[in-house]
Amino acid sequence: MSVYLPTGPAVVALGAAWLAATLALGFAVSRIRRLGAARAAAWGLALAAAAAAERLTADQPAGFRMLAIMGALLYGLKAVVAVESRAAGGARLGPAAWLGFAALWPGMRPDLFARRRPEPLRGAGALFGRGLAALAAGGVLVAAARAVTAAGGPLLLATVLVLPGLSLILHFGLFHLAAGAWRIAGVDARPLFRAPLRATSLTEFWGRRWNLAFSEMTALGVYRPLRSRWGTAPALTAAFLVSGLLHEAAISVPVGAGYGLPLAYFAVHAALMNLERRRQHAGRPLSTPAWRGRLWTLFWLALPLPLLFHRPFLAGVVWPLLR
Repeated sequence: MSVYLPTGPAVVALGAAWLAATLALGFAVSRIRRLGAARAAAWGLALAAAAAAERLTADQPAGFRMLAIMGALLYGLKAVVAVESRAAGGARLGPAAWLGFAALWPGMRPDLFARRRPEPLRGAGALFGRGLAALAAGGVLVAAARAVTAAGGPLLLATVLVLPGLSLILHFGLFHLAAGAWRIAGVDARPLFRAPLRATSLTEFWGRRWNLAFSEMTALGVYRPLRSRWGTAPALTAAFLVSGLLHEAAISVPVGAGYGLPLAYFAVHAALMNLERRRQHAGRPLSTPAWRGRLWTLFWLALPLPLLFHRPFLAGVVWPLLR
C-alpha cells in the first residue's frame, strides 16, 4: 500500500490546493460567453491540470501519482463538458451546483444538477443495496487475490481476481452509493456502470453500459463537435483516440512506462466499432444472435487487455496491493 502514500504532507497540501484551483478555474471557464474561447480555455485547463499534477508528484510513488493525475484530469474535464453542454442549450450552473457536479460526482452531465428537485427521488435505497453488495463482493475478490499471493500461487490468477475486485469496489460500489446519495438530494443521478456483461456489441458496451461518465465526456467534448464537420466514423475514431490519450495519462504516465499501449487498445476498439457500424448498416449486425454478440464483445474486450493494463502499470500500481 505504500505506493499510494505520499512522502509527506506538503505534497498533499499542494495537490489539494491545485485541485481547488482547478475547480474554481473550471467554473470561470464555464461562464465564458464566446464558444470558441470557452472551448480553448476548457481544454487548456484540462491539459494544464493534468500536467501540473504530474509535475507536483514527479517524485511520488506510482499509486499516489495515478490518483493525483486522475483527479486533476477529472476536474479539468468538467469544464469541457460544461462548455459543450451550454453550447447544446444547457443551463449554466451556479456556484453550489457547480461544486456538487464538478467535485462530488464522477458523471459528466451538468444538466442533471441544473434540474435538481427539492424533494428526494426514488431509487436511492436500491442503489445503496447494490452498492453495498458490490463492495462486499469486491472485498472478497481482493482478499482472495491476496491469499493466492500469500500462498505463493500464480500471479496471473491473483491479477485476474484483484482487477474485477477493485472495479466492483469503485465502479459498482462507491459510484452506486454516490448515485443513491445524490438521488436523496434531488439530483437524477443514475449508475454509471450498467450490467456491462449483458452487452451484445462493443458499441453497446462503451456507449450504454461501461463508464458512462467517460462516454458522456467524449460524446459531449469530442464526438458531437466533430461529427458535423468530419462525419460519424472519423468523429468516433477521434473520440476513442482521445480516450486512449487520457488513459495514457492515468496508466502509463504514473509508472513512466508502457507508453502507446493504452492508446493502441482504444485504437483497436475504434476500428472494431466502425466495423460493427458498417455491418449494422449492411443488415448483417454482429450483435445477433445475442450469444454471438456477447462472445464477440467479451473476446475483443479481453484479448487486447494487456495493452491497457500493461505490465509496468500492474507492477507499479496493482501488484503492490497484493502484498
